Amino acid sequence: MMDPLQIDQLYTRLRAARPRPTTELCYRSPFELLIAVMLSAQSTDRKVNEAAGPLFAVANTPQTIIALGEERLKGFIKTIGLYNTKAANILKTCALLLERHGGEVPRDRAALEALPGVGRKTANVILNTAFGEPTIAVDTHIFRVANRTGLAPGRTVREVEEGLLAATPAAFKQDAHHWLILHGRYICTARRPRCAACPIRDLCQYPHKLEES
Repeated sequence: MMDPLQIDQLYTRLRAARPRPTTELCYRSPFELLIAVMLSAQSTDRKVNEAAGPLFAVANTPQTIIALGEERLKGFIKTIGLYNTKAANILKTCALLLERHGGEVPRDRAALEALPGVGRKTANVILNTAFGEPTIAVDTHIFRVANRTGLAPGRTVREVEEGLLAATPAAFKQDAHHWLILHGRYICTARRPRCAACPIRDLCQYPHKLEES
């Protein structure tokens, strides 16, 4: 694992590269973000934005999405993988938001994870991005970066999440999720990492660094 000085330097450099990191999902409210993140499972942010933009133009509250009905909702999101399951979960989630939370997205992990189609990763994204909580949602990009670099090695997503929360200094914890996911998406890619362009190359403990990228 990296030592504390290396970790501090890693985040300092990622912050210098992206001073104001944020999600690439387009949203205007916690509810829109929740729906976008639910749609993003096994899909790309670009595809989600292409589908969610027209959807949110006509329905961006629990009430209006329920009013659409399942078939019309599917029509908006049919270009996204697993859209049948996602449509059913979105409608169930909208009903529970109205029944239990007055139509608002709860700022509580247990309440979020009780919603259909919302797991720990989605709850972490909502808590961090919508409500400013210092959580770190571990997706495939972050899992890869944490293990490759030696920042927070782990065999499971939960193990990596707990390692990152323990290793990340408080000053960086709020934005760590976005710095790491964007680094994994554009620099530390799965098949051919862009090591030559990496701002943390000398800190990284990955034994198979590429000389060119």
